[in-house]
Amino acid sequence: MKFGKLIVYVADVDATLAFYEKAFGFKTTVSQAGSFGELATGETAISFASFQTGQYHGLPEGLTYAAPAPSTVSFEIALVADNVEEAFKKAVEAGATPLVEPNLKPWGQTGSYLRAPDGTVIDLSSPAPKW
Repeated sequence: MKFGKLIVYVADVDATLAFYEKAFGFKTTVSQAGSFGELATGETAISFASFQTGQYHGLPEGLTYAAPAPSTVSFEIALVADNVEEAFKKAVEAGATPLVEPNLKPWGQTGSYLRAPDGTVIDLSSPAPKW
């Protein structure tokens, strides 16, 4: 078994794909206008689907796809950059909300947090040290 992809449900798939392209340089490899899209992010893709597409796929009755509340985090997308400060600045210029400015962690890694316009929390860090 292997991890296939991450699908994040969002209100506006096209705007979300455009943000990740502008902020991080990822290229869209699949685009189904308004309903689904996928980014080339390395070995495992990040995909985005509309809330309506999620419902169409058939969750059990009573469960719905919804945007995260501004005060909640249920997962984060962890992205690795050689220059976290530069990547952080570019993401903010592209529309991300800064949550934690880049800072050096005690274990030698630079880390930061952003919230994408769709509400997803992004952990933007330098490569982890070899343990």
